Amino acid sequence: MPLNVLGTTLEPCCTNPATGYFRDGFCRTIQEDTGTHVLCAVVTKDFLDFTKARGNDLTTPIPQWSFPGLQEGSKWCLCISRWLEAERAGKAPFVILEATHEKALEYTTLAMLKKYEAVS
Repeated sequence: MPLNVLGTTLEPCCTNPATGYFRDGFCRTIQEDTGTHVLCAVVTKDFLDFTKARGNDLTTPIPQWSFPGLQEGSKWCLCISRWLEAERAGKAPFVILEATHEKALEYTTLAMLKKYEAVS
């Protein structure tokens, strides 16, 4: 079983809509996942606007991919590089640590992720 950044079993991020590289609800990755979709986020309007301005519109539905489009408060597996870019710009969304794959720690620290921890 894959582990999360806390060292425990990786929990699902979101299954409705199904997120993740494998669209199984989990933020896990393989070598072919060039985006490294390992961070489970609760997106904010600021982040959605930020990523859209960078060419990745997550708000517009894409029915042929069963993608309804995200809105503020949606949970979604993000590319770790986009999250880090958003963090540097002051637009990082909240993070669900239990659903963020341990591979995220190859790119940032647990302390950094905890600064953005989503509170339930």
